Amino acid sequence: ASVHSGVREGDDLRVVMEINAAVDPRSFSLRATPQTGDRLVVDLYDKQVQTAEVKKSVKPSSKRDLIIAIDAGHGGDDPGAIGPGRVQEKDVVMGIARELNVLLQADPGFQPTMIRSGDYYISLKGRRDLARKRQADLFVSVHADAFDSKEAHGASVYALSTTGATSTAALYLAERENAADLVGGVSLSDKDDVLAGVLADLSMTSTLDTSLKMGDKVLHNMGGITDLHKTKVEQAGFAVLKSPDIPSILVETGFISNQQESRLLATSPYQKKMAAAIHRGIREWFKAHPPSGTLLAWQKQQGAPSRPQQGVARSAASGG
Repeated sequence: ASVHSGVREGDDLRVVMEINAAVDPRSFSLRATPQTGDRLVVDLYDKQVQTAEVKKSVKPSSKRDLIIAIDAGHGGDDPGAIGPGRVQEKDVVMGIARELNVLLQADPGFQPTMIRSGDYYISLKGRRDLARKRQADLFVSVHADAFDSKEAHGASVYALSTTGATSTAALYLAERENAADLVGGVSLSDKDDVLAGVLADLSMTSTLDTSLKMGDKVLHNMGGITDLHKTKVEQAGFAVLKSPDIPSILVETGFISNQQESRLLATSPYQKKMAAAIHRGIREWFKAHPPSGTLLAWQKQQGAPSRPQQGVARSAASGG
């Protein structure tokens, strides 16, 4: 309704927001950019308009859909990398994410959920938290790479580093007394130190193994439409990949700093091709390794034939 502010005791700024409806407030800080200074961002979510959450069924005989969390990187005041012609990463990856969402919605056995559905910023931890809240079976973060050299080109797929997996397991172990979260569907709060440590490590090991294998399928299919920067899944400590029990991959769809790739990434037809390649990789993995209780697992037990794939992938791709 209104905003008031005033300085107290010489150097404290007090800001009061008068609210005319019930809200769920969230806040986070953003570091300074060349365009703006340091910022405190306050989000006021309307409690009366809640987006329906995707939830897994707990019935053992269910044929539930696989929940795929699609994370379009950056957003809002964070444009990500900026390529020739002022092409912004946040716009490119949102286009690809939306196309991937459409493909998964049309594919029986899959239920996509968009981590961000518009041009706004979500913290890195907030993205992970949303995926866990929606009980995702896979977290896919979509990005576009950039480098000082304009010659750098090609797509990549990242999974969490082994060091990052170990530190994530340790973090969840350290916070288990206060955490309401489950790890792999099991609470750590009532376990002794040794058992809790083993469970956390096992969960992260399994999650990382699936992430690497899933990423390999996605990378292979991306190689059918573009050059690859590296021919194997790379590993790094990206914050968005640090979920203890959700297989997570970060897809670099190309170098927005490369003039040719930036031009392609900005076009709708190419965004659709890239989304289709990511979709094929996800589908291939889950068709071969469906989690129990899912429609895909039931179809595999029944010997149901897979739906024909769209498009033909190149047999080889060059490394960047």
